[in-house]
Amino acid sequence: MKTIVDLTPVNLGRDIHSIQAVSKATGVNVICPTGFYWTEEPWMHGWDAEYLSKYMIRDINKGILDTGIKAGIIKCATDHTGVDEFNKKLLQASALAHRATGTPISTHTTVANTSAKDQVSAFQEFGVDMSRVVIGHLGDSTDIDYLESILASGCFIGMDRFGLEAMLPSDDRVQTVATLCTKGYAEQMVVSHDACSFQDFFDGEYIEKFAPNWCYEHIPRDVLPALAAAGVSQADIDTMMVGNPKKLFSTSGSY
Repeated sequence: MKTIVDLTPVNLGRDIHSIQAVSKATGVNVICPTGFYWTEEPWMHGWDAEYLSKYMIRDINKGILDTGIKAGIIKCATDHTGVDEFNKKLLQASALAHRATGTPISTHTTVANTSAKDQVSAFQEFGVDMSRVVIGHLGDSTDIDYLESILASGCFIGMDRFGLEAMLPSDDRVQTVATLCTKGYAEQMVVSHDACSFQDFFDGEYIEKFAPNWCYEHIPRDVLPALAAAGVSQADIDTMMVGNPKKLFSTSGSY
């Protein structure tokens, strides 16, 4: 693995100086994010969608803080509150920044509600080209009909929580990806883990019990061989791991 896409939003602990230091020390290329998580921060209420978008556009065009490192992806999120008035403002801000710069969007959703469908509807309302969007965390679902309804928009879907066994066992995640590949959707999926090098949301005992493989090594070590064993071709694996991210990041330009 030569490149990692970091999707930590501004208001969920993005630390650009740490990212810079780790990238330099390891030689791993890190694509850095801009954008906001779904939580309602007090300072956000005074800003409209256009103002929030300018924050992201600055990160993209000029660089993050004092580093000169330019954001390469926009993160936004919808959770259990759904696309309410506040969340729609955040999605609109992301859409404005995306359309002004051509920078791709990646989202957080929850399969417990219809937030993925609602995100698609909102982005379509805001004129977003869905082929430049990853609707995230859909690997938590085994509902093929639901997943196909999202794929019909032309977006990528994130099969991106491998290792979080408490949410869905890896065997089920692998089978869902394999099924979608047999249906011809390899060109619309990206595979990842939603893991981080440090977090204190879960304690160490919880991680050891419910997510022992929630780490960067899990996909190359365990998931890719499991996909191959489930009948996914090497061509489809290469498409999901290399071709689709390349396509997402190589499409550029405002519109």
